[in-house]
Order: sequence, then C-alpha cells, then structure tokens
Amino acid sequence: MASRPSPRRGRRARRFPWADLPTRELLDVRLCDLGVTIDDSEALRSRLARLQRQLDRAGIPLRPTTWLSTDWFAPDGVVGFALPFFLAHPRLARLERRMMHDVEGGSLDACMRLLRHEAGHAIDNAWRLRRQRRWREAFGRASTPYRESYSPDPSSRAHVLHLGEWYAQSHPVEDFAETFAVWLQPGSRWRATYAGWPALKKLERVDELMRHVRETPPLVRRRAREEPVSEVRATLREYYARKRQRYSLEHPGEYDDVLEALFPIPRGRSRGAASGFVQRQRPLLRRRVAELTGHHPYVVDQVLDVMIPRCRQLGLQLSRSPRESRVDLAIAVTAAVQALVRPPRPVYVR
Repeated sequence: MASRPSPRRGRRARRFPWADLPTRELLDVRLCDLGVTIDDSEALRSRLARLQRQLDRAGIPLRPTTWLSTDWFAPDGVVGFALPFFLAHPRLARLERRMMHDVEGGSLDACMRLLRHEAGHAIDNAWRLRRQRRWREAFGRASTPYRESYSPDPSSRAHVLHLGEWYAQSHPVEDFAETFAVWLQPGSRWRATYAGWPALKKLERVDELMRHVRETPPLVRRRAREEPVSEVRATLREYYARKRQRYSLEHPGEYDDVLEALFPIPRGRSRGAASGFVQRQRPLLRRRVAELTGHHPYVVDQVLDVMIPRCRQLGLQLSRSPRESRVDLAIAVTAAVQALVRPPRPVYVR
C-alpha cells in the first residue's frame, strides 16, 4: 500500500531584522529597506484571492495587478492598484495603529471593501469606461478636478454608502468605484437596499456596464507599478510626519464656549479636573466618534488635543455626574468633528 503524501505546509513567514526593533529605532528604517511584499502576508494573499473569486463569479475577465506602496491608490490608466505596506507585516500594522490610531484595511471586512473599490478603478481604467456616454450620464465627468477637501451631505440618497466618509460624494470617479464595490459585494441585495434612492439608477448603470465588460476585451493593458515601496527612500519617521500633516486641522475657532457649558463652575465640591476626565474618555471617544462621523481617528484625536489643554488652562472642573458629562462630551466632540471641512482621504486615483 502506497504511503499517503504529507499534507502541504503553509509558507513559513520570513524573518525581518527590523521586526524586533523598538519603535524609536524602527522609525529610522527606510521604507525601501523593509523588504516586504504581498507574498509575505498570508492574510493579504487570501483576501486578494477572495477578491478574484468575486470578480470571476461576476464574469469580469480581469486579474488586476497589485503591489505594495505607501497607501491605497489606483494610478490613472493602470490595470491594477497599490496596497499600503503596513498590511504586509504585523509589526508594521502595530506601528501604524500606534502612529495613526487605526489600520486602514486591517480587518477582513475593511480590507475587502477597499479591494472591491480599487478593483472598480482598475476596471474603469481597463475598459476606459469613463469615456462612455452612459458612464458620464450616471456619474458625471471624470475630468472634474479633485478638490482639496469636500463637505458631504450625509442625507444624500444620490450616492451609495460603502467606505465611509460619504466618499462617493468626493468625485465622479470615486462615485463609480464606490457604486461598483456595492454592486460586486456578495449578498449585498443592492436592489432592495437602495430601492427608492436615486443611487439605484447608478447601480443599474453599473450592472449594464458590466455586461459590456463581459463581452468586450479590455482596451488598456498597462500594468506599471507606480511608487512601489521598494523605491521609497523616506524613513518611517518621515512617512508618518507627512501622513500626520495631511490630517492636520486648522480649527475654525476655539472650543471655550462649548467646554465652559459642558463643565460649569461647581456649586459644591468638584468631582475632579475636567481635563483629566476628558483624557480618560479619549480612547472611547476616538473610536466611537470616528465610526459615527467617518473621520479618521487621528482627526478626532486632534480635536481632543485642543480641548484637553483648554480645559486645563481654563481651570474647568467636573461638576456633574460622570455619566451625564460623558454623554454630553460625546455629543460635543461629535459636533466639533462634524463641523470641520472634511480633509482629503488618501488619494485613490493619481
């Protein structure tokens, strides 16, 4: 009797000399010296394979090229897209969370949403869909300049809801990619979900365009990998300095009136310094307000960076119960973040 073949073992994770460095030393490593690739992450390989299965089931004859870079983006005219380098290794993901309070695409659901979005850009490029009259009728002109920031209408039903931040409202090309992502998502039941919304017509137009894609060979086959991480000579310290600057805010005004209303002068004994109370609520506020508003957690953190020192400088004290103050503080921070002009997300099309 022939012996059974041994089960195939998964790929052994490569060891990287920087993986055990303390943060202060890791930040001095250049991105090009990290040496990471998509193949180093079993999770990324699995998620990209899942995306390909979804494209195959939809009958879309395309295998987008993918590579690691500094962010999620799809270069114009390229049949593929970049993924951020920090998804390729757990140590880099931990550094990203430490520096930015979030790992964009770190979870399975978040990553698949971004992959479907970027696949939409790749398909748009491959078949030059934006040049078609039917595309322009539904989404507008792709030549519309990208704005430095945008103030979305959360009540709008003319756009699908997918990535957060009402991102479909930022530009016609993003509107298409977001609509495609909703169309492609398995089990999305988009006809029922968007029944009665003007956005349903866009989904139906995507459905129509994908029939064209199935029947027509792609017009573009360019697969150039722009800004691969292997060519980025900046250090991680420089990378995060620039990334934080991108999310930096010019606050429209002080929050003194709001803070003084939240923490009025105690009639009796103080329950503690307001600054300390806000600081203790910071992790929860950062997460919950970011989820509610769609802003990056780092933006929420910057609002708190203004509020906490002002509480201290004004000598504000906690005069009501922590429960009451916690609820009102969450409302105030949410309102302050919502009032900001939305900073640009990482650019998805370059």
